[in-house]
Amino acid sequence: MPTIRTLQPGDEMLLENFLLQHIDTSMFLRSNWREAGLVDGGEMFQGTYIAALLDNNIVAVAAHYWNGMVVVQAPVYLPEVVQTAVTQSHRAISGIAGPAAQVEVTKQVLGLANHPTNIDERELLFSLALSDLQIPPALASGEVKCRLPHQEEFDLLAEWYVAYDLETLKKSETPDLYTTARQEIAAHQANATHWVLIVEDKPVAYSTFNARLPDIVQIGGVWTPPALRGKGYARSVVAGSLLEARSQGVERAILFTQQTNLAAQAAYRSIGFRTTGEEFGLVLFEMP
Repeated sequence: MPTIRTLQPGDEMLLENFLLQHIDTSMFLRSNWREAGLVDGGEMFQGTYIAALLDNNIVAVAAHYWNGMVVVQAPVYLPEVVQTAVTQSHRAISGIAGPAAQVEVTKQVLGLANHPTNIDERELLFSLALSDLQIPPALASGEVKCRLPHQEEFDLLAEWYVAYDLETLKKSETPDLYTTARQEIAAHQANATHWVLIVEDKPVAYSTFNARLPDIVQIGGVWTPPALRGKGYARSVVAGSLLEARSQGVERAILFTQQTNLAAQAAYRSIGFRTTGEEFGLVLFEMP
């Protein structure tokens, strides 16, 4: 039988060695522990990490994060690590993320299989070796430019951030949503993990890394206002962000997108992304 225990400072490399065996579906876990460590004080990116260990090696892990998300990488002993994480964290569950099959089991384990959801997706995973990145002609020619946002653009980006949450994640529009958007933008700015695409001195598209590591980045939060879609701006802002990452030694990028979002898939394929054959599960529950 495994040992089930809470991970503490000093366990970082034990956790990393396990997650490296499941790189494409462990980005949130890897990025968050690197950003905030293994202490859970309820601050941004912090969480309670529960692991199953056999012969002093981790074989499964679940984390319950500051924002209520339960994130799993548990090919074995999933019920044990998930139930312990939620019990020890003492916080509400806002959603679940991880390998798609494990997310389905986690819903059952937590008794949430029939709980109303805003999002319940098995999303396609895409991967790209940055040496194979295809640069859109408009970006290559300088017709459009990709850069870090300026302070005076943050209010606009907060509006876009909320619009993304409403359209893509089906969240409810509340004052808290705008507060969270500004906090996320501030964090991205501090870590240089978001970009705007500029046409004639005006932002026309936005993209973020929702996880960034020395070797790999995960694309998230790609947004073009509806009136500006169909012009290739999304692929250019993503490509521009990846050029910057490549210049800093990052070798690979991944992302996941809805199976029904054919326009996004076409944009990502046009710059070199290809499906991995894996599916990523994302559930966001309706909150009271």
